[in-house]
Amino acid sequence: DEVVFLDITASHEKRTIILDVVKRTAECCFMPLTVGGGIRNPEDIRMLLHAGCDKVSLNTSAVQNPDFINVSSARFGSQCMVIAIDAKRKGSGWEVYIHGGRTPTGKDVIQWAKEAQARGAGEILLTSMDCDGTKNGYDIELTRAITGSVNVPVIASGGSGNPDHLYEVLTKGGADAALAASIFHFREYSIREAKEYLQKKGVVVRL
Repeated sequence: DEVVFLDITASHEKRTIILDVVKRTAECCFMPLTVGGGIRNPEDIRMLLHAGCDKVSLNTSAVQNPDFINVSSARFGSQCMVIAIDAKRKGSGWEVYIHGGRTPTGKDVIQWAKEAQARGAGEILLTSMDCDGTKNGYDIELTRAITGSVNVPVIASGGSGNPDHLYEVLTKGGADAALAASIFHFREYSIREAKEYLQKKGVVVRL
């Protein structure tokens, strides 16, 4: 349904946004395109939107300068502002990480999600760093905690290993969408197979 490009090392390596990739993708990709990584100011967002993306994903820059969300949402609209949150469990809660999951911030994930929404975020892209890459399933507890705390769509990410994991996070986790990478990149499942599985389980999907 959507394609998400996340250049997860751009902020850590202090690189600029991948405009050339966005332009070439937008020329042949006729579905919503979200791009994140290396976005530091409103001009970066303007260039990305002009290059053909539909939404931008902010993480490090938003955490370091929360007013960036307010300014960007007011200028471009909340509908294109996705706040990506990289979460790692800490005690009984979760901590926000930046720089592609490398740097702890001390921020509580639930409080940051609420603040991001209040500042103008139109969506939350929630990644469990504990589950990411494991293919053992999404963090249902984390996802449910966020979906129960905000009123904007939540995209769950991190841990998908099979279509049943997608079903669990959309139902038990309450996510509005599920992001998956490895299972599709390595063709363990096709997108069609995953959607047909979800439809058989009663989830409304576009086929």
